[in-house]
Amino acid sequence: MTVVISCVNLKGGVGKTAIAVNFAAFCGMKGYKTLLVDLDPQTNATFSSISPEKWGAHKKTKGTVADLLGVRNTDHAEGSDVTASDVILKDVFEGVDLVPSDLSLFTIDLDIGARTAREKLLKKSLKDIMGDYDIVVCDCPPNLTLPTQNALAISTHYVVPVSPDFLSSLGIALLIGRVKKFGEDMELEIKNAGIVLSRVGRQSNFRDRTTADLRKQFSGNMLKSEIKERSVITEATAKNRSVFEMGDAAAKREFAAVSEEILKKVGLKK
Repeated sequence: MTVVISCVNLKGGVGKTAIAVNFAAFCGMKGYKTLLVDLDPQTNATFSSISPEKWGAHKKTKGTVADLLGVRNTDHAEGSDVTASDVILKDVFEGVDLVPSDLSLFTIDLDIGARTAREKLLKKSLKDIMGDYDIVVCDCPPNLTLPTQNALAISTHYVVPVSPDFLSSLGIALLIGRVKKFGEDMELEIKNAGIVLSRVGRQSNFRDRTTADLRKQFSGNMLKSEIKERSVITEATAKNRSVFEMGDAAAKREFAAVSEEILKKVGLKK
């Protein structure tokens, strides 16, 4: 069975995309055939993997995740339906394929809000290729709108990246409750594969207290490993590379440790 992991949070700026992209890259390096699905209209996971020029050309001729969700953006095959096989970009990292995102997802709730079974559009689009992958990683927008719902509808697990500040931690309990309710409504069991402390900056009394409170409140779900705030992560994004290609030993060690913990949580570890 393919393991599908969504990276979700109700707040932006918590390192969600960095974790999704580099976890996918780690899985590919470890020999797992991996698909990275970018469902965030900000397209950060997409541009962490490919250049804007490559994305533009691919969008025009092949399509993006928006096409799979029913927002037609391409002139593909004389108007015929775009399939997942069309949209997927092969080998953006070692062992990792990509379904790129699109800016039109910003208004997708208005575009397809009246569609029946609108939470299952991605599931329907990917059903024929899911068996080709060991792991699917979904990068979601910082909300619970239709793109995130479509990701959760195919997910076996979800990961919650959070930075050690007051605002970032406020919505975790709400998020966990809403994911549980969504799973019940969809008759799915979506397991929590970890809360990840990310973008950890300089040590301070406030951040130490926040971290301690998080580890106490969510002790069963908090991963032991943390990811610090590092400029190399931004540099890797700008170069369309994973941190594992950047020569920063500390960053590689942190992302590898987090990835290993997630793989253990979902029952996959080589």
